[in-house]
Amino acid sequence: MPRIPYFDMEQATPEYRDMLKGRYNLNLYRMLPHATTIAPGFLRMGGAILRESEIDPQLREIAILRVGILSKASYEVHQHKRVARKVGLSDPKIAALENDPQSAVFSPLEKLVIRYTDEVVANVKASDALFDELLAQLDHRRMAELTLTIGFYMAVSRFLENFEVEIEPQPPVSDTPVKYSAN
Repeated sequence: MPRIPYFDMEQATPEYRDMLKGRYNLNLYRMLPHATTIAPGFLRMGGAILRESEIDPQLREIAILRVGILSKASYEVHQHKRVARKVGLSDPKIAALENDPQSAVFSPLEKLVIRYTDEVVANVKASDALFDELLAQLDHRRMAELTLTIGFYMAVSRFLENFEVEIEPQPPVSDTPVKYSAN
């Protein structure tokens, strides 16, 4: 049970409800509007990370899942396992992110992304050696986007865990987003 009630979506701003059009009816979206003026920016940034970033989607999901795992954010891990599978991340890789993050199932670049994510989550700033090693594989844009992705999903995980947002009882219907009213 969440620590505070989910927001009455009829009371959400028209801007926020409009931004939810075409999205799944997730409990996260029902908790966010308590942060009335911040919620729209949150949705825009999350959308940009998922749909406009130059990071390879599998690398992105490796970083997001690893953040969720390290943050002990069950909701985040649950939701992004689905997203990871949708972008082609294999079940053995998804499992190894929890149990053996330096497993042979990962490519050298994937291992670097995992190590970088781990250091940023644990220490805020990655070591110069690791930063430089990863920067040799990613251009400046991808390096910046990866770092922002890690930071954003650290915030998401902390929001979810502190408000105890519940995993939805039914998974979202495959590709049928919920229609939100913009009244």
